[in-house]
Amino acid sequence: MIQRIPRPLRLFALLGAVLVLASAHLATGSTTSVAETLAAVFGHSDRLTAQIVHDLRMPRVLVGAGAGMCLGMAGVVLQAVLRNPLASPDVTGVGSGAVLGAVAATLIGGDFTSPTRMILVAVVGGTLGGAVLWLVAMRAGTDPVRLVVIGVMVSAAFSGGSMVLLTARPQLTGSMTQWLIGSLNGRTWAHWSALWPWLLTAAVAGLLVSAVIQLLSVDDDHGHAVGLAVSPWRSAVLLVAVVLTAVAIASVGAMAFVGLLAPHAARALFGADLRFALPAAGMLGAAAVCGADVVAQTVTSWAADPSRAGVPTGAVTAVLGAVVLIRVARRTSNSGGN
Repeated sequence: MIQRIPRPLRLFALLGAVLVLASAHLATGSTTSVAETLAAVFGHSDRLTAQIVHDLRMPRVLVGAGAGMCLGMAGVVLQAVLRNPLASPDVTGVGSGAVLGAVAATLIGGDFTSPTRMILVAVVGGTLGGAVLWLVAMRAGTDPVRLVVIGVMVSAAFSGGSMVLLTARPQLTGSMTQWLIGSLNGRTWAHWSALWPWLLTAAVAGLLVSAVIQLLSVDDDHGHAVGLAVSPWRSAVLLVAVVLTAVAIASVGAMAFVGLLAPHAARALFGADLRFALPAAGMLGAAAVCGADVVAQTVTSWAADPSRAGVPTGAVTAVLGAVVLIRVARRTSNSGGN
């Protein structure tokens, strides 16, 4: 049924749904009502409410949506270029490398904790993680299952490095663990100012080379036949995925499963054409993070003392993502059995 709707119209409908969800995210919280939030947005509220909405909630929503877009688009690019439906920032070493960079920057402290420098350090870590995977995979072959196994091992090694760094400064454990779990707590306009230029640049670059990514997703011989310089283009496109992943992790930490499930949902709605699947995955990633944060804040509000502990958004994406993945795996298994 949905396939009969023109894809541009589906894309606009998805954009509308994401904006509605982001608005619901903005209105989520125990200190102001929905009506007070709307009044603050249009400049008709008291000073305290305006500060809560403009200085606390808006950057939280924007940073969460921006990070989700980065992860969704990075997942599409990785799955296409590596020709592996299980590829994602979580299992390619890119995400864990970026987390290691963010944890190291927190450990060093000083100017490295600024949002912009945190992104640069995370890009270095993510590039290192992706490079290690690529070098090992070149020796072991590009079998999809083997590639995932190698990616899991590389991710585990980098995660172990992050844990070692955690033990070096136990007094910073609280601030460091946000990179491991993923959280939108404490996000400010400074984080959004550091995030959006990278997001815009990488997204435009991804869309401009979507035809190249489409060619790389087939096979190398097909690319050579049409005169494509396969290896340089693959490296350049992978760098786009690394940057997107690093920007997301430097902004909110690791958000499990977003970069894996958003691309699959995008392809189910828009097919394999990356001109549509790429922006759709970005929007679905934004919706996933915003929706997860609504759940996290709601659960936190049920606690006896919500000020003592906030449920990390990354914990919600991990739980919900695992449930969705299990359901999809069972459905696929049942279909295969029939």
